[in-house]
Amino acid sequence: MSKLWQEEHSANELSKKVNQFTVGDDYILDQRLVPYDIRASKAHASGLATAGILNEEEANHLHEALNKLLAKWDNGDFTIKQEQEDGHTAIEQFLVDELGETGKKIHAGRSRNDQVLVAMRLFEKDALREISTHTIGLIDLFITKADIFADIPMPGYTHTQKAMPSSVGMWLGAMAEMLLMDLEILKAAYKQVNLCPLGTGAGFGVNLDLPRQEVSDALGFADPITVSLCAQNTRSRIDLQLLRALDTIAGIQAHFANDLVLYTSREFDFFHFDDRLYTGSSIMPQKKNLDPAELIRARSANISGAVQSVAMIGHKMVSGYHRDYQPIKKHVMQSLDEIEAMFDMSRLLLDHLQPNREVLMAACGPEIYAADRANELVKQGVPFRDAYHQVKKGVSRENIDPVQNIKCKTHLGSTGNLGLDRLRDKLKRFELT
Repeated sequence: MSKLWQEEHSANELSKKVNQFTVGDDYILDQRLVPYDIRASKAHASGLATAGILNEEEANHLHEALNKLLAKWDNGDFTIKQEQEDGHTAIEQFLVDELGETGKKIHAGRSRNDQVLVAMRLFEKDALREISTHTIGLIDLFITKADIFADIPMPGYTHTQKAMPSSVGMWLGAMAEMLLMDLEILKAAYKQVNLCPLGTGAGFGVNLDLPRQEVSDALGFADPITVSLCAQNTRSRIDLQLLRALDTIAGIQAHFANDLVLYTSREFDFFHFDDRLYTGSSIMPQKKNLDPAELIRARSANISGAVQSVAMIGHKMVSGYHRDYQPIKKHVMQSLDEIEAMFDMSRLLLDHLQPNREVLMAACGPEIYAADRANELVKQGVPFRDAYHQVKKGVSRENIDPVQNIKCKTHLGSTGNLGLDRLRDKLKRFELT
């Protein structure tokens, strides 16, 4: 079976080895891109008709054949073969088999370079909308749990040592706001993904009067990429921005998971979970391991690795297309799969989080109120530095109610006034546009 760029496919051992190495996983990965490639091909066919390259009947036949192909894909009856190299070849060969000469006309005015880019961008737009929905849902759950556990005291740590009074609500509210801030990074990545590369060809345009704005609008993009060469020069850059957005959102989930690993240890015992969320040991009968949290940390590292790989692929690249870009697709798809799995597990852990109130309150020993005592002296007119040294001379052993202490702090963002309604309001106003 011939590739798009060959008249005949040679089956000798040398060509087989080159084929296996250069194709890699593309024929497998492209299976996910088929509906997006079909959608872009339909828009391209309409554009060719507008440009006078196809007549109306030919364009209609191509649309009908592409709809037939989509139905086959939906039913699991369309599989890209390794010898076809990628989904673009498989789709074009289907159209040629169905329509003969008309099928051969579909590739006029485009290259596989802009064809794969537009399919990826459509795929990424859907994926980013899904990630946005997952992030919003996780933020909302963090806010809900922060509200429920707002009055449960918890030591606050600096340098991994007890420092000042905090609360379970403050800890969870901080996670919510961190994710809320990162929604803006997600939006920035979406804006770059939401530019249409179709019609830029191999990166230098074509000598056909393609209606690029019309095709971009039909595909639901905000705008076409204007200068053709920009489409190839930003090939790694746009995907890198997407991966960085995923990386920072995954990093916050890893931060939450890392806290859980520490706070659920026997030494802390601040939180418990349903036994079904733990794993055991093959040799130590007493062990209960919060492996889901540990694997959230590991999956986050995989996404960070993809960021570094894509950054290096695009490093000091000469203007234009290079085959070096091929692995980016795999990095993006795998990272999206990783973060989807992380969202599922983060929600499960957060949903089943059970604070150990007695242990948390007992952990709030007299030393963590030292700064509060200094501030009480400040209220009495003592200069802060003098108050600081007075308290430092000896930690008071007076009995302080941890719950009352966190409730009495009422400035915005403090334990008695977390400002969760402000977070909810910002969350409601967020739009991925």
